[in-house]
Amino acid sequence: MAVCQSAGRMLPSALRHRLSPLIGALVAALRQQDPKNTARRMALVAFAIRILSAAIAFLSQIILARLMGEFEYGIFVFVWVLVILFGNLSCVGFHSAVIRFLPEYQAASALAEIRGLTTTARVFALLSASAVAVAGFLGLWFFGELIEGYYLVPLYLGLFILPMIALGDVMDGTARAHGWPLSAMSPTFIIRPLLVLAFMLLATMAGEPHTARTAMAAAMAAVYVTTVSQFLVLTWRLRSRYVRGPLRIEMGRWLTVAVPIFLIDGFGFLLTNSDVVIVGFYLKPDDVAVYFAAAKTMALVHFVMFSVKAAAGPRIAGAMAAHDRRQLADIAIESARWAFWPSLVLGGLVLAAGPLLLSLFGAAFVGGWPLMAILFAGIMAKAFIGPAEILLTMAGQQTLCVTLYAAALVANIALNLSLIPVFGLTGAAFATAGAMFVEAMLLHFAVRRTFGFALFAFAGAGPGNDNNGTTHP
Repeated sequence: MAVCQSAGRMLPSALRHRLSPLIGALVAALRQQDPKNTARRMALVAFAIRILSAAIAFLSQIILARLMGEFEYGIFVFVWVLVILFGNLSCVGFHSAVIRFLPEYQAASALAEIRGLTTTARVFALLSASAVAVAGFLGLWFFGELIEGYYLVPLYLGLFILPMIALGDVMDGTARAHGWPLSAMSPTFIIRPLLVLAFMLLATMAGEPHTARTAMAAAMAAVYVTTVSQFLVLTWRLRSRYVRGPLRIEMGRWLTVAVPIFLIDGFGFLLTNSDVVIVGFYLKPDDVAVYFAAAKTMALVHFVMFSVKAAAGPRIAGAMAAHDRRQLADIAIESARWAFWPSLVLGGLVLAAGPLLLSLFGAAFVGGWPLMAILFAGIMAKAFIGPAEILLTMAGQQTLCVTLYAAALVANIALNLSLIPVFGLTGAAFATAGAMFVEAMLLHFAVRRTFGFALFAFAGAGPGNDNNGTTHP
């Protein structure tokens, strides 16, 4: 706080005058405890953690790839993506339903409902993910001969991790609902990846082989240490905040919210991870490693969209609440421009540095540079329309969003299944980029139909949009 104020005084007077509203808002977000500034503070902390976690994840993946080589690294990332994917889906939306209901219960001082929700969410996540894990064990037991032998042990280890991933996601949601951003995000995005890397380094230094099995064992240890520690801390904080008493369970009401969220988040999560999974089914681990490195390197550009969504969300909500269609159109189109141009610049820089960045993973990974160029085209298609899904969800169009994401996922899977067998990794990149184009196009038409204005980075006065952003027939 004092640093912000001191930095403001060090600026030239003209610049300080122009930035004084921003500095004042930042100081207020850090110091004041009202709901508005608490939300701002959470957004700032979340953004800082996401940036730090991206750096940690990128560096740790480079080190792991160097330790294992592309073949073993490809096995590890394929299994790890599956674990994260099914662990998250096992929550069935409860990690988001907690965020939806806890503030309501807190406002009504409904302690029995709070105790019921926080307890049920954790138990449900553990039981649901354990059921998925048991089904996975049975599947590997009966159909293991159909799977390449080098995947079996990492997959078995991954199944043991599923319940902890689901429990961690629910606890993240519980902490976020209470306004504890560090407790919510640091275990998953900072502590866990650091522990995975630390345990892997310790294992190899102790003489363990540099294989995917060792990496999955390190990941399992890291997940259990992180989740159990988070569980103990969160339980202590909840017991300190709420007195002991009876539990009220409203499972039917919670599920009516959790299931639609599960569908929206699930389709979105599948959309962003299905390419790596399908590549793993069709191609060798070496190819999975190269594709994963190229995709995750190019994914650095996504932070522009993440930032734009975080900034635009409150403004869009305000315009929506005021029923100001002109302001809503202006904010949406301005956000699309802020998403497109910085994404174009940052993506161009990442693409230019692509061979160097990929070489950090290993010499064999440099061949993934053309994949980065193809994926960049898809990323720019999404940036071109800006935060369209924010507009739709805030307008109560969750069902429409589910339909759009389902259509984009079907396109993604169909394109991957069609192109990967013929064109290999290039086909996977074109399939993913094509699905991004489909998603962007569907969102554009959905916004135009719902709000009556065309949303894209170059929108403005013209045949489609007038000065206030509304569309004429």
